[in-house]
Amino acid sequence: MSAARKAVLRAADVSKVFGGTVALNHVDFNVYRGKVNALVGENGAGKSTLIGILAGVHQPTAGEILLDGQTVQLPSPRAAGEHGIRLIHQELLLFPNLSVAENIFAGSELRSAAGVRLREQEREAARLLERLGQRVNPRSLVGDLAVGAQQMVAIAKALSQQVRVLIMDEPTSALSTREVESLFQVVRALVADGVAVVYISHRLEEIMTIGDFVTVLRDGKQVAEAAVPEIDSHWIVEHMIGRDPEALFPYEARPVGEPLLEVADLTLPRPGGGLWVDRVSFSVSAGEIVGVYGLMGAGRTELLQSLVGERREAVGCVTLNGVDLHHEAIGARIARGLFLVPEDRQREGLVQALSVKENVSLASLDELAAFGNLAVRREAREVGAVVRDVGVKVPDINHPVTALSGGNQQKVVVAKALLTEPKVLLMDDPMRGVDVGAKAELYRIMKRLASEGIAILFTSSDLMEVLGMADRILVMARGRITGEFAREEATSGLLVAASNPHAVKAVA
Repeated sequence: MSAARKAVLRAADVSKVFGGTVALNHVDFNVYRGKVNALVGENGAGKSTLIGILAGVHQPTAGEILLDGQTVQLPSPRAAGEHGIRLIHQELLLFPNLSVAENIFAGSELRSAAGVRLREQEREAARLLERLGQRVNPRSLVGDLAVGAQQMVAIAKALSQQVRVLIMDEPTSALSTREVESLFQVVRALVADGVAVVYISHRLEEIMTIGDFVTVLRDGKQVAEAAVPEIDSHWIVEHMIGRDPEALFPYEARPVGEPLLEVADLTLPRPGGGLWVDRVSFSVSAGEIVGVYGLMGAGRTELLQSLVGERREAVGCVTLNGVDLHHEAIGARIARGLFLVPEDRQREGLVQALSVKENVSLASLDELAAFGNLAVRREAREVGAVVRDVGVKVPDINHPVTALSGGNQQKVVVAKALLTEPKVLLMDDPMRGVDVGAKAELYRIMKRLASEGIAILFTSSDLMEVLGMADRILVMARGRITGEFAREEATSGLLVAASNPHAVKAVA
């Protein structure tokens, strides 16, 4: 039996041209019933365009889409949905001012003659989230949830309707290790019921864990397809980048200087009671990379926000180069050399309506001004230099930032940070939604900055990333530091054990 006859959904010789840009070039992609069909490739490889065609968002310039071996037209997402093809977007399409239940059933409300059955929607929303291992109040506003919890709501929304093909675009990018395992259990149950899952992830360990088949795209072309048990992650990376991959985490010892950032008894109260950050104390030295590992809700993001001055209700002592920052506003902390690369680059790191140049210079306008006016030539010169320094792939710095891939957008945020000449760089889950090639570049940038004497404090829910990048690792649970490990002694087992919310012994 041929691959085409076994595939429930198939892109056959599909090409897509946007203007003069060839996004897909004669691509074949098979989606097998009852299997996890992984789709991988660097940013710009064509993954988003291909799944957009499968989900009815885009129309192919050439080629055809076959469902159960028959050519099918998918002129819109609604038409794809009628065929049981549903897409969970990487950037969540949720309404922040609506409740969890209202978001899950938006567009497919449970109705009676009297109107929307709100109570039934809330009960069903709670059941769907419980299936995902989440206990989220269905009446909570989505905008009040952390990014990871919002992603689980988006997944629950897709699962609220009957599906034959479920396309998941980076579904775990903001999830903790425990939440990822809960999601995997749901995916396994779906494929056991015959659902075909298309799974896109930059986390190769996920592909190797959950995938049955993998298809690799590079530069708009399909370059390889294989059964996952027959290959390894090295094979995937080699086909993604077209060459033998270097180790993502080559470690080189570097001199570590005196402490630059010192934190003592930092505490951040949680609205309604409890603490986001509970009496946290630590330091980060010049030239040191310190990783903060923890599950969603552990307080990682809130810790970094408190350090940079976003959480004014935080109390405790934070000093930078011996200067107490307690009464300093965000702008003053940036001027002193403290900068945060935020978790959500789309909403917090970038202004979508601005160009690359305008985004990069946004935090440095005072420094770029002369006699009250922006020194335009100096701005262009210095922005151009830092953009080249971090390797942003953009034809011109006046290019819209929205036209860039996720990895290049993250480099723009890093470039914005570097233009401020930071002494301490805070990075909140900096590799979220970034492909393996861009990750390698960002890792190199982080190590180069550390070798230049910059202190780096980053958070991550990716065990391998923390173990591979950090000189020292802090583990958080329930707002407290529950473990501290030197690089030489850290293991995944130690980090997972310390990240357990029931860990009671905190490191002072």
